[in-house]
Amino acid sequence: MEERVSKALEDQIRTLIVETLNLEDIKPEDIGLDEMLFGDGLGLDSIDALEIGVEIQKIFGVKIDTQDENLSSYFSSVRALAEFVGQRQEPQEQAS
Repeated sequence: MEERVSKALEDQIRTLIVETLNLEDIKPEDIGLDEMLFGDGLGLDSIDALEIGVEIQKIFGVKIDTQDENLSSYFSSVRALAEFVGQRQEPQEQAS
């Protein structure tokens, strides 16, 4: 059974997209979890993907391999991006 990513991570990804791209007319909660981020969905482009990728690497410490043939599918939606980050993020120890 596949483990679902946390809602908190999905919310972080939505906020990251809005803040990184300065989307003034869109609130994080306006972005559907399965809404396409590119093309007919949110309408992002390759420059936006680059900016999001850089921010994800910086905030979550996740390496993004630009040669990965599945890269576009990882960036297809908030849910896909959260799953990608969740699978590659190093476990963080919680402070007591």
